[in-house]
Parts: sequence; structure tokens; C-alpha cells
Amino acid sequence: MSGWREPERACMVGRFQPPHKGHLKAMLDILAEFEELVVVVGSAQLSHELDNPFTAGERMIMLRLALSEAGVPPERYWLVPVPDAPMHVAWVPIVLSYCPRFKVVFSNEPLTRRLFEEAGFEVRPIPFYKREIYSATEVRRRMLIGEEWRELVPPAVARYIEAIGGVERLRALAKTDKPVGASS
Repeated sequence: MSGWREPERACMVGRFQPPHKGHLKAMLDILAEFEELVVVVGSAQLSHELDNPFTAGERMIMLRLALSEAGVPPERYWLVPVPDAPMHVAWVPIVLSYCPRFKVVFSNEPLTRRLFEEAGFEVRPIPFYKREIYSATEVRRRMLIGEEWRELVPPAVARYIEAIGGVERLRALAKTDKPVGASS
């Protein structure tokens, strides 16, 4: 393939349950330095849980909507769903088999950082952006108790979550059929 070269790519790993403005700012910052970004949508097999309410497909749509709304052309990023591995040491080889090649990994999650460092990758922290409010945990918390959550996510993500009944899903997942005080 004469005349072709591998673009300078970075990788950002997250669950994006859901993608929020902090995620988007990090992606835009990484894209200011690299030609392309591989976004690994981690724990792709999980959905319909309090900590993981959205499917991998829904998260990929939300990420695409957010990046598109921010003016990022689709040829600058890859959205790659990757399931958890049965053993931690097997996870990085799985990621590498699912993704185009990249040189640098961006993650703040200690296990993810450690696994990629042990595999020989340069791992950089993702600069937190207003972390006290921009976290998926905070978005889900606000959804559950009926507080304003839309301001924490890109507008296109908020519209999508509303269109799929995401808040109602999360609240339904929080309900239980167990008597008060029952442990299982």
C-alpha cells in the first residue's frame, strides 16, 4: 500500500453510562493532539443495570451524536464496543484485536491504566473537567431522584436519552420486589 501511512491515533477507554460533557471535552482535547481517536466502549456486554443502564449500541449512538454535534467528522474517530474479559490479563489483547492500532491510551481508571502499562503502552491521564458535576454516576443519580440532569450531557445525548425512555428505564431498574430489610 504505497503512499498510505498509519494515522497518529490515541485511545480513550470508558463505559459512557451515559456520555457527559466531561467525556466530550476529553475527546475534543485528545483530537486536538491526535489525528484520530479510538473510543473503546467498555463493558459492552452490560446493560439494564443501575450502574450500566444503556446498551453498547445506545452508548455508541450517544457518542456519535455528541461528537457530530461538536463538529467532529466521523473519519476522525472509531467507536469500538469491547466486552469485559474473563480474566483481567486477557483484556488488553481483546481490545487490541477489536481496534485499529493506536499509540497512546487515555484513562483514569487504575486497572485499565495498569493493564495497558504492563502491555507496554504509554498511558496518560484524562484531565478532569468539572469532575464534581461531570460524572456518569452524577447523571444517573440525578435521573433517579428527579433532579435536572440534562445540563450535564451534550444536548443531543439528552434528546436521545429522552427519546428512548432512558430515565424511565433507570427508575424501573431501581425498583425492587423485595420486602424492606430483606437481603436477597
